[in-house]
Amino acid sequence: MNRLTMLIATTTVAALPVAADVFSDRVGETDLADPAITHAPEDGIVKLYGAGGPHTAFQKVADVWQEETGTEVEIVAGPEADWSADAQADADILWGTSEQSMTAFLLTYPAFDHAEVEPIYIRPVVIAVKAGNPKGIEGFDDLLDEDISIVVTEGAGVYNTSGTGTWEDVAGRLGRLDDIAAFRKNIVAYALGSGASFQEFQDQDADAWITWPNWPLTHQDVLEMVELDDARKIWRDVNVVISPNADPAAQDFLDFLVTDEAQELMATEGWQR
Repeated sequence: MNRLTMLIATTTVAALPVAADVFSDRVGETDLADPAITHAPEDGIVKLYGAGGPHTAFQKVADVWQEETGTEVEIVAGPEADWSADAQADADILWGTSEQSMTAFLLTYPAFDHAEVEPIYIRPVVIAVKAGNPKGIEGFDDLLDEDISIVVTEGAGVYNTSGTGTWEDVAGRLGRLDDIAAFRKNIVAYALGSGASFQEFQDQDADAWITWPNWPLTHQDVLEMVELDDARKIWRDVNVVISPNADPAAQDFLDFLVTDEAQELMATEGWQR
């Protein structure tokens, strides 16, 4: 085959249409998805499932709503593998701790419609430091010092977490490659999930952790929050989706979850509307 023939052949192959690999083609095909499980959530209990983080604020809201209505709310949080089978069977509501996290979740739960996902609260990335802030960290630039150790949350392609990519979004926010390089040198742990990051922060005796406000606000005995400058801030939402077969009270609870009363409770852990 001469060079011209090879070029034509290569061009022809490159021009052939390739089937797109899209979200909708992968629904129900994850390792956790079990087609043998029947989704039947209507049991008189409003059940929510999702990753740890928002669950403590959700529980504050649920406690008030249960007292007012008498309807039980069950909130299940933690690594997806721990609750996936139960959620496939009886979840009225799923929550995601970011948009990419919810999209990843819904690959396992075909009963829920991705188009019906609703963002309900938002929060910024912050720096968590040791209580008392012994290194005197005041902002991002302090994290570039040579004697600073940092923990970051990262899914690394194998774990669904809202923290994936947050550190590089913050470090690269101003378009300076040197910021990313200097920050990267100070990372001592890439942890799969916020819970694992919190543990690593303590085990490594680290100086800083790129995370969400709810963690330092709910662990003030060991953590303190340092906010990023507006130019460095990135934001991610918490979102919900309701099953079409949910208990009728599930929508009532979601409606209450965004009321003024609920917003005050959510704000105690850094969630904003």
